[in-house]
Amino acid sequence: MIPSDHFQRFYNEVFKFLESQGEAALEAYWLEISKNQERHTLDLFRQEGFAGMEAYWTQIRHEENCELEIDRDDEKFELRMTKCPSLGKVLDSDAAPMGRYCDHCAGWIGPIMDKLGYHLVYDVIDRKQPQCVMRVFKDAGQAQAAEQDARLLMGWPGKPEVDKKR
Repeated sequence: MIPSDHFQRFYNEVFKFLESQGEAALEAYWLEISKNQERHTLDLFRQEGFAGMEAYWTQIRHEENCELEIDRDDEKFELRMTKCPSLGKVLDSDAAPMGRYCDHCAGWIGPIMDKLGYHLVYDVIDRKQPQCVMRVFKDAGQAQAAEQDARLLMGWPGKPEVDKKR
């Protein structure tokens, strides 16, 4: 078993290896992560909507010691990761982060939101800063408007818009 303080470093090296095999290998891996995460999130998000998302990420905040803020209303769920422990640990290690390290989050979250009919806008902001903003909308038009404000918009397998710099 990998100790929790080494997990991100391991993940980073796996991502680097898969990227060296081609983008398709990396995206296939993220899709497998997404399928696994469906067991924990799909029914919760389907049945409880934004309240279920808040419950899930509130638990993640506790388990992973994240610094994040959650805001939601009837039309939108927003998660502001102010200090991501995953990227933070990779940046603090002696190995450089894989160039698309942060994409793994959108890589598993995006396909789930697509299946549920939600519209995800995932703004990494800066690949070298452990922060991001994830917004989930019921309305596609609101999501498209939010995309205009994104600084570094992430796509995911099935969504071709990757790395739209603003």
